[in-house]
Amino acid sequence: MAKLFAVTIFVIAIVSAIPILRHTWWMAEDISTHGAPIDEQMSETMAEAGISFLASQFILGYFIWKFSNPKPGDKIKTFPGGAKAMVWAAFLLVGTEVLALGVFGVKAWANVYFTPPAANAVPVEVQAGQFAFYFRYPGPDGSFGPIHPDMISEANQNFYGLDTDHDADSKDDVVTAEMAVPVNREIHLIMHSKDVGHSFFVPELRVQQDFVPGMDLSVHFTATKIGRYEIVCTQLCGLGHYNMKAYLSVLSPEDFDAWMKKEKAMQ
Repeated sequence: MAKLFAVTIFVIAIVSAIPILRHTWWMAEDISTHGAPIDEQMSETMAEAGISFLASQFILGYFIWKFSNPKPGDKIKTFPGGAKAMVWAAFLLVGTEVLALGVFGVKAWANVYFTPPAANAVPVEVQAGQFAFYFRYPGPDGSFGPIHPDMISEANQNFYGLDTDHDADSKDDVVTAEMAVPVNREIHLIMHSKDVGHSFFVPELRVQQDFVPGMDLSVHFTATKIGRYEIVCTQLCGLGHYNMKAYLSVLSPEDFDAWMKKEKAMQ
């Protein structure tokens, strides 16, 4: 039975690696300017983790095969240094691996998190709340109106708590339930949550950012392909979490201008 178990471990390890090597379930198409190094880092991480996984399973199977049925009189062998040495070896190996992934990962994330957005980036505010996303664009003045939490009202569709009667900057703000951006133009997202933790995830953009209640977070990206893409929340935020999503439309500059005029007329 022990040798059968060892063979089973070998087979499961090999079979589980086949879909990864064939990219059977792989990442969505990359439509961002920063996605290539992230995909490269992902591939390197999967390769390193996959090799470590296969090596550990093969070693486990080998030891089960070789030492599971000792014969009477066989001398019991121990690992040099005992269990403490094995724990330290595993600690150093795993620690070095994690440190290396972190060091190399800096390059992959630098363009998104460690560099500021361009001065001419299109600003878009993203508000997450149970269980919907809302998006706000500044009008021709280029400034967002202040948010008044006491004026936020789902019933009146004042999702951002804007005082358009008294705040000049709020009068031309555009608030929508669907996000649109011009293609090949940098977008600066300013993100906040009005209640609990949420997340903004667009697989094709290689952007996944958690909302932290009480904080304004900043992310910037440039979409390179026209199309319609799903935005989902990946943080468990309540009973309606499963249905919390919105859509991102990447448009040509002309179509984006037309979309903004249409949305402005509907405010």
